[in-house]
Amino acid sequence: MAMSALWVGMIVAAILCALITGRTDAVAAAAVSGAADAVELCLSMAGLLCLWMGVMEVMRRSGLSEKLARLLRPLLRRLFPAFAGEEDVMAAVSANLSANLLGLGNAATPLGLEASRLMARRTPGVASDGLCMFVVCNTASIQLIPTTVASLRSAAGCATPFDILPATWLASALSVLAGVTAAKVLALVWRK
Repeated sequence: MAMSALWVGMIVAAILCALITGRTDAVAAAAVSGAADAVELCLSMAGLLCLWMGVMEVMRRSGLSEKLARLLRPLLRRLFPAFAGEEDVMAAVSANLSANLLGLGNAATPLGLEASRLMARRTPGVASDGLCMFVVCNTASIQLIPTTVASLRSAAGCATPFDILPATWLASALSVLAGVTAAKVLALVWRK
């Protein structure tokens, strides 16, 4: 709702500025050009996103995602000790983190919503420490393959869209470390 109001406000402000300055033709031309550019960008990104969504589906069908989930379980049990015994919660969390590792935010979103719904069953109406930690991990996720950013760079004409990998790994690892530390410290402070 807030984003809709923000976008409507920006559009109204642009139209008012165009009317005041007498440049309505430039605003109309920019709107048409922007819409065409948006469609072109979406189509160019769709190929790379479809590729990685297909990879994610192959991983799921081949059992590789389950193996990745098993690999992540020791870490997830430490991060979410209250949910360590709940296999459905841990499976949803690991699937979400796996999608985020591949940079598939669009695929991670429904998985994250499912994990959040399962975690929220225990404390309806109140965000538990585990749910807050999950939101932090989901938001500041480590990305091994920044698919969306690479597809944007590719669509913009970059010859080497994945040359940002080292910077992405460092930035995402530091953001997760900072977020997890803050969540743990705030959970301790809040309890006191």
